[in-house]
Amino acid sequence: MISLTLFKAILLCMHNNYKCRNYQFSMQAERIKFLIEEIAQNPEDPFNHYALGLEYQKTKPQEAKELFEKVLHAFPDYLPVYYTAANHFFSLDENKKADQTFKKGITLAIKQNNQKAERELKGSYTLFLDEIDD
Repeated sequence: MISLTLFKAILLCMHNNYKCRNYQFSMQAERIKFLIEEIAQNPEDPFNHYALGLEYQKTKPQEAKELFEKVLHAFPDYLPVYYTAANHFFSLDENKKADQTFKKGITLAIKQNNQKAERELKGSYTLFLDEIDD
C-alpha cells in the first residue's frame, strides 16, 4: 500500500502532465493558425509551407506529406525540406519516394556547396538503406 503523501505526489504529477500536454496542444494550434495565415499572405515563402508540414507530421501525416511534396515541386532549391521529406516518406513506407528525395537532396546540397546538409542527408540516407535492406 502506498502512503497518502506518495499518492498525492502521483496525482500532482498526473495533473501537471495533463496541464503541460494541453499547453503543448494549445501552442501547436497557435503555430498552425499563424503558419496558415502566413501562407495566405506570402505563398511564395517556402519556409511557411515547410514549417506547417513539420507541425502536421505526427498529427496529420498525410497533410504533412502533401505540404512537403508541394515544397519539393514548387521550391526545388529549398534544401531544408529534403531531409525531412525523405524521412517522412520513409515513415509512411513510401521507400521509392524517400530514396529519390534523398538523392535529389544530396545532389542539391553538393550544388549549393552546403557540406553540413550533404553530410546529414548522406548519413540519413545510409541509415535508410540499412533499414530497407533488413
